[in-house]
This record gives sequence, C-alpha cells and structure tokens, in this order.
Amino acid sequence: MGITVQNITGNTAMVIWPKMASCADSFYSVMYHPNWNSMLSSYSRKSFQKEERVPPSRSSFVVENLTPLTTYIVCVTCQSANPSSDQCRVFNTLERDPASTSNTKKELALGIWLTSSVLLLIIAAILLYGCLFLLCRQRRERLQGRNGTSEQDHGKAWTKNTAYTSEEPGRQSQLMQDTEEKHPDDIQLATIIENSSACKEPVMPTSNSQERVPTTGKCSAIN
Repeated sequence: MGITVQNITGNTAMVIWPKMASCADSFYSVMYHPNWNSMLSSYSRKSFQKEERVPPSRSSFVVENLTPLTTYIVCVTCQSANPSSDQCRVFNTLERDPASTSNTKKELALGIWLTSSVLLLIIAAILLYGCLFLLCRQRRERLQGRNGTSEQDHGKAWTKNTAYTSEEPGRQSQLMQDTEEKHPDDIQLATIIENSSACKEPVMPTSNSQERVPTTGKCSAIN
C-alpha cells in the first residue's frame, strides 16, 4: 500500500497512505500498538491497542499521545479488516520534546497552584465562619446577662416598694399610739377646743334695737 510514517516526535507521528478504490464508500481503519514484537504478536485486530476510523476523503492521520522512545506498529486497512504485513509499518518515537516537557511542567504547576488555592479558600471560609459564630455567641451571652441583671434589679425594687407600702400603715398607727400614751392631756384639750369652736352660735342683730340676739341652735354637750 505504500504506507509511510512522517513527522515523528516523542508523542506524535503522521501516517500517510494511498487512497484505495475499495474504501471509497466506506472508511479507513488506522490501528497502532506499542512495543510491537512480530514473533509474538499476530496481525489480527485484537492485537492492537487502539483503532481510529478515518473518512475515505482523507489519506493521512496524526497519531497522538504516544510514549517517547517506544517502538510502535501502525496498520491501515479498509472497513476494519485484519491487516497484512504489507499494510503495516514499524517506527520508533523520539525523546520527549522540550516544549512538551515544559508544557507538562507548567500544567502540573498550574494544577498544584489551583488545588492549593481552593484548599486555602476553604480553610479561610471555615475560619471566618468560626470567628463570626464566636462573636455572635459572645454578643448574645452579653445581651442575656444584661437582661437578667435588669430583671433582678427590677424585682428587688418592686420587693422593697411592696414591703415599704405594707409597713407604712403599721408605722402610722404605732406613731399614733405612742403619741396618745405620751401626751393624753394635749389630745383631750385639742378635742375640747375643737368641739367648743363647733358649738359657738352666731348672734344676729334685731331690727328694733342694737342688741345682739343669738340665733336658736343647739350645741352638743361636751363630756
């Protein structure tokens, strides 16, 4: 078939083949396998690691993701038929490309950086949540302590006011009793003076003379 392999690198290789009239209405099968050993392996489709289908309009295919410094066999057939020896070629991949190695290192470093950033963000979020939770808890405890203290002060003031109100009539009655025992004469004299002032009768003048005539009235006797 005149299969050739060109542009071989450490990870890729281009396979080129001539077009076949029998595959005009079908497709090409590009099969390849690493570490090929013609003495131990057969040319059956089951012996190949990977198989790619290519449209009949194309006559080349780039094989990718190869392993550097590895021997490969590649075969091209029509309609997934079992290949023959004249439909295959053996080639060796080169060392890893410096650009590919650099890109791999960059991708690895980027992945590590992204993973570390995500972990740091998660840890920061957990710490922030813990700090906010502790602050809210302390504030709630302070508010509860203030409310409890104000309620206790209010209860004490109410108890003192109730006790003072209940003791006030007793103190007044006790004061009156002590006053009566110490000054009984003064109390009787004040009572007599009060009754005598109530018993004074007003004197009304008559029309015929200037004498004052007391108005008729009764005064209660003073005991």
